[in-house]
Amino acid sequence: MDKTATTPHDHDASESLAERIRQANAAGTPLRIVGGDTRGFYGRPTEGEVLSTAEHRGITFYDPVELVVSVRSGTPLAELEAALAEQGQMLPFEPPRFGEASTVGGMVATGLSGPRRPWAGSVRDFVLGARVIGHEGIEQRFGGQVMKNVAGYDLSRLMVGAQGTLGLLTEVTFKVLPRPGASRSLHLDISLEEARNRLAEWGREPLPISAAAWLEGALHIRLEGGPSSVAATRERLGGDALDENFWPALRDLNLDFFDQGNASARASDRPLWRLSLPHRTASLGLADTAEASMIHDWAGAQCWVRSAIDAETLRNACRRVDGHATYLGACEGPGSDEPFTPLPSVLLKYHRNLKAELDPKGIFNPGRLYAAF
Repeated sequence: MDKTATTPHDHDASESLAERIRQANAAGTPLRIVGGDTRGFYGRPTEGEVLSTAEHRGITFYDPVELVVSVRSGTPLAELEAALAEQGQMLPFEPPRFGEASTVGGMVATGLSGPRRPWAGSVRDFVLGARVIGHEGIEQRFGGQVMKNVAGYDLSRLMVGAQGTLGLLTEVTFKVLPRPGASRSLHLDISLEEARNRLAEWGREPLPISAAAWLEGALHIRLEGGPSSVAATRERLGGDALDENFWPALRDLNLDFFDQGNASARASDRPLWRLSLPHRTASLGLADTAEASMIHDWAGAQCWVRSAIDAETLRNACRRVDGHATYLGACEGPGSDEPFTPLPSVLLKYHRNLKAELDPKGIFNPGRLYAAF
């Protein structure tokens, strides 16, 4: 794609969104920012007038040679990935979609990454810049379109995972990477302990592993890279062939473990939790039933668990190993009031100060992250 053939930044479209924000700020009216609304199960429910970015879409800049793309926040994620695939490129962090309506803005706002994240990096690692409309209704540009342009770089990355609570993302610039030349997936019937040992051993070597998940008594591995490297590693590791569709299903929470991918209707008797743990963390010491109902993703650094265990017990177990637990689901459950792990007092103070500085009247997705702001 010729980088000059992309859609330019549409000032008029941004201005209409800015005017809505100016009106809301003047009246102190809360806004609920919505793109494709496929990630509503992640975080606390938000009340307010709907501010939709669905019509603010399109790729505004793409230079395949420089591996840089700029895209409006309302652009469907599938549309961006299709444009990159035409040039043999990809978003390295393998973002979840949760449905065809999933947008780039929602992807950045939640900051969730897929199975490739430990080997490639997170959403935040590949954000180069962003355009954001603040509470005064003024669109500002942070960062740039090349890695060496670092002016405001951290401010653009601050929006990743903020759940739209600090301002309205209108455009994001990403670093992209070439797609791997070959890909093979394997299924090895081994215990969780043996899987941990093998992953630790393989991690000390330059093997082309790009995903690793243990569930139902087996380790699932994906190899990506040059054809010869992938073939040689596949021969060395052994195991059986695994359907490549396993990884998209895991990425989008569409395995049977996740209730047929119905992310908005989690079972209230055994709600779904996402655990973020240090690499090579051993057992959390939970009840056997809780430990058994888990998917160990990211070579164990991310675990999905179904359990009726109370939130305090689960979070305390994670804290003991310097991890944290997030509740997922729109249903009532032991963690539905505060889905994200409560912040320590010092961090809570910084979050409040940041929110007060960037959104003093609290109009952007109030209460989405924490009830206090």
